[in-house]
Amino acid sequence: MCAILFTNDQKIAKSKFLSALGLMEHRGPDAPAGYFQKGPFQLGHNRLKILDLNDRSNQPFFSHDGRWVIIFNGEIYNYQELAKKYDLSLRTTSDTEVLLELYLCLGPKMLDELNGMFAFVVADFATQDFFMARDRLGVKPLYFIEGDGTITAASEIAPLLGFLKDASFDPRGVRQYLKLRTFFGGCTLYKNVKMFPAGHYMTGGRMKCWWQLPKVHQEPPDDEELRVLLRSAVAYRCLSDVPVGSYLSGGLDSTIVTGLAAQPHTWTVGFKDDNEFAWGRLAAEKFKSIHFEVLITKDEFVPLARDMIQKRREPLSVPNEVLLYTMTRAVKKNNTVVLSGEGADELFFGYDRIFRWAAQNPWDLRQFSELYSYGSRDDLEIVEEAVGPFLQYGKAIDIVAAFFQTAHLHGLLRRLDNATMMASVEARVPFCDYRLVERMAGVSMDYRMADGVVKAPLKRIFRDIVPSEIIGREKIGFPVELKTIDFGPSRAATPMDKWFNFNLEQLGVPL
Repeated sequence: MCAILFTNDQKIAKSKFLSALGLMEHRGPDAPAGYFQKGPFQLGHNRLKILDLNDRSNQPFFSHDGRWVIIFNGEIYNYQELAKKYDLSLRTTSDTEVLLELYLCLGPKMLDELNGMFAFVVADFATQDFFMARDRLGVKPLYFIEGDGTITAASEIAPLLGFLKDASFDPRGVRQYLKLRTFFGGCTLYKNVKMFPAGHYMTGGRMKCWWQLPKVHQEPPDDEELRVLLRSAVAYRCLSDVPVGSYLSGGLDSTIVTGLAAQPHTWTVGFKDDNEFAWGRLAAEKFKSIHFEVLITKDEFVPLARDMIQKRREPLSVPNEVLLYTMTRAVKKNNTVVLSGEGADELFFGYDRIFRWAAQNPWDLRQFSELYSYGSRDDLEIVEEAVGPFLQYGKAIDIVAAFFQTAHLHGLLRRLDNATMMASVEARVPFCDYRLVERMAGVSMDYRMADGVVKAPLKRIFRDIVPSEIIGREKIGFPVELKTIDFGPSRAATPMDKWFNFNLEQLGVPL
């Protein structure tokens, strides 16, 4: 819903801070850039108006007595319930104020109460301390750089680069990208820019974990429990004071979300000779939505990708990120919020080839790498580093499930946020509702892939709203045939390697 920029580095001039904030105007063009400075703190905000469209909810937003101030990017879907539960005295109808007041009531424990996507900072002018936090799965991004006892954080990487004396590339980050198409363990493309970890908060200068995927084995939900949970997750994500639409490729995930949301506008994208339009049309006819088919040409693809890379100052993860951006620019004409199906494949083992392997074999790093890696380079060390934190889950199937539900999904969520917020649209992901994630943690593969059927529970429970043709089709997801895209001369071994090299070349990374 916005961009945030924060620093307690008093060496950063106001003019430089405001210039950096301006690099994220696309994330929040609906109000003048918000800025406040007091003591060691500078706080900046670009607002995309979603809830309480009145200017009274502009940020930075201050407590009743002016001691505390918050800048916040995201949405708290259960903010109305929390306001009632804690009898909060409010001046607005925004989730921003609820978030601040809840922090003043409960401190860090308030994070456990939140159902939403968020990255925010609360600064205390009396103690000159701050509280910084990020949501469980990292739906909303946050990056930071550190100095001598200082921290500067932002919703995107580009604004931070101007504050660095050394903005050199991180060899480990480059290797992660070339092998795995995204970044792990807090790495970015830059040596001195880190991702603030999902499910963590910082206070008193110390980072603490407040949520991690439960390490459990539990019985599966019954059909009614799962249906109620998903209906609730979708309903929460339709809360908005601006129009809501849905991506609708005609795949299982987007069709379920669209059917449950019952919003008027649906969207899909593709090339003239390579698309899923027929499937999207089939679902749209079922739901009687106003359906839009967005076309992109092969000639447009490379210039658009180049512009995205150079504006963000980081590489794109997968080629269909360009299609997402193209589609979302069209979405903006009718909707400021759009629903997406990310997270379903991780919850219900939609990547069936690798999950079947993990269920039938003991853990083997090299085999996992061969099944999962996107780049052709032999770099087992990088794969081991990415998956290492998940070895504690034990069996291969549990390791792979935990890795996909958090680390792999995090890359997809970054892709979605980048592509949509660049078009000034907020994407929401019902399948990433933490209640669903926690309920499905440790549930057996026999349930998720019953009788060998991929995503069997979803296909069974929602057969009343999903056309039978869609239930039986293969997953595709906004395809891009890289062999048909002209990236110029390259010595890359595969089309995907060529894509990676193209991205890094735009940023001046030596290959």
